Amino acid sequence: MNTAFFSYLANLALALLLAPLLFGVINRVKAKVAGRHGKPLLQTYYDLAKLFRKSEVISPTTGLFFQLAPALQLVAILAALCLLPLGGNASPLAFAGDFLLAAYLLGLGRFAMIVAALETGSSFEGMGASREAAFSALAEPIFFLAISVLTSLHLDLGETHDWAFSLSLLFGGQSAGAWLSGKFELLLLPIVFFLLLLVENSRIPVDDPTTHLELTMIHEVMILDHSGPNLALILYASALKLWFFASLVAGLLVPDLGAMGFLLWIAVIFLVACAIGLVESSMARLRLKRVTTFLGGACAMAALVLIFSQMR
Repeated sequence: MNTAFFSYLANLALALLLAPLLFGVINRVKAKVAGRHGKPLLQTYYDLAKLFRKSEVISPTTGLFFQLAPALQLVAILAALCLLPLGGNASPLAFAGDFLLAAYLLGLGRFAMIVAALETGSSFEGMGASREAAFSALAEPIFFLAISVLTSLHLDLGETHDWAFSLSLLFGGQSAGAWLSGKFELLLLPIVFFLLLLVENSRIPVDDPTTHLELTMIHEVMILDHSGPNLALILYASALKLWFFASLVAGLLVPDLGAMGFLLWIAVIFLVACAIGLVESSMARLRLKRVTTFLGGACAMAALVLIFSQMR
């Protein structure tokens, strides 16, 4: 037990250390595809160090919650990450139905940033907050639908105990390779979670994280009034959230292979970052009206997987 606990802590520390590197990988992939040299691979670390050294400029229209929201978002996302199995090691905090807590912890972080954006009194930030709330409300049912597919899979395998509803079982490597038993539709699930990653992290085609046009932004327009250490906390929380969803994809693709499985898990997470870079290099941001169609496609894919898995 102690060995597993310290192994999980080591994996968690590695996740906390490497999460900002995902942005560097995405930017370098985009630069290479475009034929540019691009930013340094460690640019996010440089940005975090610079922001922590700067002072803040706080609008007089804001209150205490505006200053606390970035820290609240970071703590919520970190708590959700602690519920995930990391590198094949089950979370020490795992319990039946912990995916509900993880989903609502992410929702709590999102709520904090939405309220902070509304507190500024800016019409632009309020517009971004409304878009964030709308798209996240459409994405959450897809997440729970995909989770229901995994729980039904493990119940079909005879795992009738409560752990069938734990993230540590659903994404701990046991689900990987289940398509070998003839359920080829399960290969669509990593795609569904990858699409959710793009939505929840405000990446192309849902949002363009590099744009500075307020009328088209979602996440970036919500943090226009943040600066200094609080902006650093937001940037780091975004990196952890990206690692969280990349870990979900890796948990569905990497079987439990011990030390080899851990290395493969890390490799898949960074391959997911490369895939994000390729997506952002090959397509533009969708019109806001088309985002609902994009989410509808992900929902339909998850529903088809559930239907076909129950037909066998």
